[in-house]
Amino acid sequence: MTTTRRNFLKTSGALALGALLLPHVGHTAKVKNPGIQLYSLRADMLADPAGTLKKIANLGYKELESASSPKGHYYGLAAKEIKKITQDLGMNLRSGHVHLDKNWQRTVDEAAEAGQQYLICSSLPSQGQTVSNYQRVAEAFNKGAEACKKANLIFGYHNHDYEFEKADGKVLYDLLLTETDPNLVKMELDLGWVIVTGFDPVTYFEKYPDRFPLWHLKDMRKDKAESTEFGKGRIDIKRMFQNAQKSGMKYYFVEQEEYAGAPLDSMKHNINYLKKLNY
Repeated sequence: MTTTRRNFLKTSGALALGALLLPHVGHTAKVKNPGIQLYSLRADMLADPAGTLKKIANLGYKELESASSPKGHYYGLAAKEIKKITQDLGMNLRSGHVHLDKNWQRTVDEAAEAGQQYLICSSLPSQGQTVSNYQRVAEAFNKGAEACKKANLIFGYHNHDYEFEKADGKVLYDLLLTETDPNLVKMELDLGWVIVTGFDPVTYFEKYPDRFPLWHLKDMRKDKAESTEFGKGRIDIKRMFQNAQKSGMKYYFVEQEEYAGAPLDSMKHNINYLKKLNY
């Protein structure tokens, strides 16, 4: 074997090994399995839940999260009804926003019947921006999560902006993370609200890995604390997905609460934005 050929084989072998060890170099990924928080289409869901779900499916949304409404947790549909409708449309009802209250066991049973995996407390069950209140809330979360576990559900909490206020020098949201059982209580991080407060979601992904299996993917206007269509606000969506593995993200739900036009048009814009996104 000549010296030249020997050097060539060594070099090509090293390059092949490098490619195996560094598969991410030059690699980009597409956003998959887009989800939607149905609160984004709350008026449409109340007026015609089955018809609106069909329109959502036609846009390409695959994963769903419901929210409490004047007609119950499923917009007037029974748990078995919404399960069948979504499955027939090729979608999955993964999660639901509810209140942790005296009817908790009934809520848990209903969610299990609907085929959900997650049950998310959408707001603090007791008010008060104090360390002692957040400690009480954390205890309530642990207890509520135990009932969920018995029904093969995962309990979680959805943040807003006020949880990132400080009391006695402590960020109250951090108290919820440290005072709850990480094996029982997960968090659904609303990325838009976190960014509005001046905090960085990625910092939380790194500090509390695998605590955030669910996201609310929400863009926020640059001039005020209101949601807007993707690409028009202040969130770096590509950066969020680049760090998704750190958070333990399983599902994300597009959410928009304010609109310039028809909500369904905004949801179409948002999913088209995601379809074009490489990260």
